[in-house]
Amino acid sequence: MKATPAAAPRPSRSRARTTSAAAFVVLAALVPTTAAATGNQEVAVELPYVCALPSGQLPATVSVSATFPERAAAGEAFTPSGVTTTVRLPAEAVADLAARDAAEVRAATRLDVGVAQNAATATAVWRGTAEPAALPETGPLTLVATGDVPSVAGQGGGDLTFSAGALSIDLALGAAEGTADDTAAADPGSLTVDCTLAEDAPERGLLATVPVGTGTPGASGAPSSPEPSGTSGAPGDGQPDGSGEPLPERQSERSPEVLENRPGAAPDRDDVPPCRYDEQHPPTDVSLSAYITGYANVNKMKGAAYLPPSCVLIEQGLPVPGPPDPDYLIFDTLSYANFHYQERKQTPPFEATFLSFDFAPVKATMVMEQTGPMRIDSRMKIRLSDFTTITDTYVRAPLVLRVLDLEVNGTPLDVGSGCRTRTSLTSKDPDPANFPGDHLVLYGRGEQTAGLPATGYLLLSGGALSGEMSVPAFTGCGSDGEDLDRLLTASVSGPGNFVKQVQGQTCAIAAPVFPSPENEGQCTEDLQPYEIPVAER
Repeated sequence: MKATPAAAPRPSRSRARTTSAAAFVVLAALVPTTAAATGNQEVAVELPYVCALPSGQLPATVSVSATFPERAAAGEAFTPSGVTTTVRLPAEAVADLAARDAAEVRAATRLDVGVAQNAATATAVWRGTAEPAALPETGPLTLVATGDVPSVAGQGGGDLTFSAGALSIDLALGAAEGTADDTAAADPGSLTVDCTLAEDAPERGLLATVPVGTGTPGASGAPSSPEPSGTSGAPGDGQPDGSGEPLPERQSERSPEVLENRPGAAPDRDDVPPCRYDEQHPPTDVSLSAYITGYANVNKMKGAAYLPPSCVLIEQGLPVPGPPDPDYLIFDTLSYANFHYQERKQTPPFEATFLSFDFAPVKATMVMEQTGPMRIDSRMKIRLSDFTTITDTYVRAPLVLRVLDLEVNGTPLDVGSGCRTRTSLTSKDPDPANFPGDHLVLYGRGEQTAGLPATGYLLLSGGALSGEMSVPAFTGCGSDGEDLDRLLTASVSGPGNFVKQVQGQTCAIAAPVFPSPENEGQCTEDLQPYEIPVAER
């Protein structure tokens, strides 16, 4: 039987997420707001696991590091930060992957974390992505995955404990360069590795204990008899369904809450720029529009920066069959997007204030400008065993940061008309041979199991994308012989800045969905995006 993809169906508002220009909020990276946390506990735990690979059950080592608060108030939501999951697979696992003609792997991890307080339990899913890793010629394979995790709130007094449970590792395999006769090697496909916590794991996988309330913490830091995450969160047992979202109608009143990270409130529509097609930009049958917003870290400033909602116009591509895989049906979609502000491919000007060198207040007005098309590559994989759909999306955007006005310690400085980064914001591309040059790369993954809401990021309905970028040096800043390039470069430029962008639900111009008692709105009456997203840290 030959499967033919449907013509890009519109998902429901059950948050089957989209992959769009969310990537571009990165521009805010320039202007951080200080966020120094105090009273934290840093955790690093190494645990034994057993993983199911083609050659059989193999031992693996999983290290989890994160920062938790030392204490939290009852009902107060907090988010573990700096979460890193490091997986070390043995040499036998490397041989299994090499047997599939793989030369490198890109990993995405899903760690079930049991959250317990007194006798109540819940489950959070910690997701992470890893940079591409070459298969070693000898020895184990180490994969380092990072990502954001759900917030958690204790519902009363008593220790709130976090324990590691089941781990799934999705491996996208990259082929070797080619054979001796210059023909390309076959696509090795992908592989999902399921791992369980070993029976001899210390303290049953305990990661951290956070006292909740004003009373005295429990007698020990051990969990209050929680089951391991792989067993405590089964549907029908009053626990979440593994999606990472709370199910309050099935939880007991005192269960810890696992929360979506959506802080703050959406701006009023009067405070965001228009986002519609016009005579100069007429829509097509595949035209979409959406707002994007988000945060980006600036390492030199020890803080994060906010990008207000910006309009993006998207031309959605049609799915085509991807490489053959014995376990999946695969379809690839290529789409393109542009910022849209006053007939220009840029964000609206935005103003931000930060401390340069920790003491000098600097206020800057900036825009992000495109230097080329924004490319959105999505690969949808339908697992034949259970028809779970997994969609991986990469957004590649050549974006320069332009500074329009600058004020230092209350004194205006003339930056001139050409103050900007020398090149685009840059990221390490997972496929540099096919995508050379300077550009930002953001990644998002969406998943959906039959009968359950989708999680993550998809092109139509939005979601979060993340990545890491370098800010280049500045050029052309200053006038009348005053060179401000060094000031901006020393204050901001540098590598390793984490970026998280959020795209809202798209509006499909050819088939708009207006708000009604039966449907949540996707488009306003004048065909603008109905949803204005909220930035997530």
